[in-house]
Amino acid sequence: MVSKATATIEDLYRLPEHGKAELIDGELVIMSPTGFLPGRAGGEIYASLRAYERQTKLGYAIPDNVGFRVQLPNRESFSPDAAFYRGRVTGMKFLDGAPVFAAEVRSEHDYGDRAEQVIKAKRMDYFAAGTQVVWDVDLLDEDIIKVYRNDQPDTPVRYRRGDIAEAEPAVPGWIMPVDDLFM
Repeated sequence: MVSKATATIEDLYRLPEHGKAELIDGELVIMSPTGFLPGRAGGEIYASLRAYERQTKLGYAIPDNVGFRVQLPNRESFSPDAAFYRGRVTGMKFLDGAPVFAAEVRSEHDYGDRAEQVIKAKRMDYFAAGTQVVWDVDLLDEDIIKVYRNDQPDTPVRYRRGDIAEAEPAVPGWIMPVDDLFM
């Protein structure tokens, strides 16, 4: 019997330049680049969080493609589209632990029954790792932002165009107009 080698965090560090992946079930799960609208939406979330960080000094706004090391039975890393982090700064290495807030912006292939299962499993992994709030951002849905909290992981608060979204209690006092995702 031939066994497959298990990938490690060190393998993540050696991904080709601009590569994005997560370590799940001992395998590197490569994430393809995203399109204009989801990439832009993730950037808008990060920019809003960055302004909040500068104002409050309560943590760090984290952009896309930053790795977070976690220790779950089935997962060793996350790489959200935008996040807010309160842990210690790790220099050139991945951040230790989960962000308090993570935003996952759906790309064009994040639809259908299988995608919904994967998205829910990842959200539950975030909560198991200590994330307090996860945004599921779907630019094609009427409910554009679904805010999930670790204390009610299956009951999202929904925000649409014209609404002001939030991420309480993970990012206290931070708000973002949903319409900013489309600017």
